Amino acid sequence: MSQKKISIVTACYNEEGNVGELWSLVKLEFEKLTNYDYEHIFIDNNSQDQTVAKLKEIAAVDKKVKIIVNTRNFGQVRSPYHGMLQANGDAVILIVADLQDPPSLIQEFIKKWESGFKIVVGIKETSEESKMMFIIRKAYYGFIFKLADSEIKLLKNFTGFGLYDRSVMEIIKNINDPYPYFRGLVSEIGFEIAEIKYRQPQRKRGITSNNFYRLYDMAMLGITSHTKVPLRIATIGGFLFSIISFLIAVVYLVYKLIYWDRFEAGLAPVIIGIFFFFSVLMLFMGLLGEYILAIHTKVMNRPPVVEKERINF
Repeated sequence: MSQKKISIVTACYNEEGNVGELWSLVKLEFEKLTNYDYEHIFIDNNSQDQTVAKLKEIAAVDKKVKIIVNTRNFGQVRSPYHGMLQANGDAVILIVADLQDPPSLIQEFIKKWESGFKIVVGIKETSEESKMMFIIRKAYYGFIFKLADSEIKLLKNFTGFGLYDRSVMEIIKNINDPYPYFRGLVSEIGFEIAEIKYRQPQRKRGITSNNFYRLYDMAMLGITSHTKVPLRIATIGGFLFSIISFLIAVVYLVYKLIYWDRFEAGLAPVIIGIFFFFSVLMLFMGLLGEYILAIHTKVMNRPPVVEKERINF
């Protein structure tokens, strides 16, 4: 009987200090898992440091290491997604390059997979990152969890770290989404999911490439991909505000007709009302714009990434 093959996929950008240790740790795990073959695919987002050079050194001595180098930085959504689609193992494990996804969980993932689960995910129960960032992330997961469509159960504190059976990857390939919210896509497929909780360690080396814009982009991608609630709120809110505005106008008209000489509305309530309703309008227009942007990205149907180079494929 042939060995089952596990594909490890790691997206990286400016991780020259971490890729070597990650490779060693993954290799060590599979030295314990003698019944499995594996490949380790690194997909690099056009790093500006020595990440690619380090990976090439590793690939020269270890043919299980495969490298994809992108022509430019295609972002933290498209690059790992493309890397997973290139894997040909019986299962795919997505793991980040910064060592915040513990490779020691690989054995537990495989054990759950062998017991029948097609999707096994790591749930970040606690973290050694700054308390403020952990609280913000946790609040975001709670927020999107409440907003999500009722028929889809999104996972809290899930970053994508996990194992996905080949059958799951085939379904994802057929979805053909060029800019997917992968964390939500996993839940939307509908398979029973095994959850393994872990404590996220601190980043050892380097500086994260995440910034406010990228975190905001990820947050809005999650909201626009898996909930219609903001649009419904905008529609219902607009309807309610129009009724309130009409009632206020009727009250002012009646008051003015009854107390024609004594009642002066003044400019203050008019100005306050205008600023209030315009701020609400701009908020709702912004939400609508996010949904339109999400639709625009999908209908353009561009490839997730453009590759510059492949090694050991």
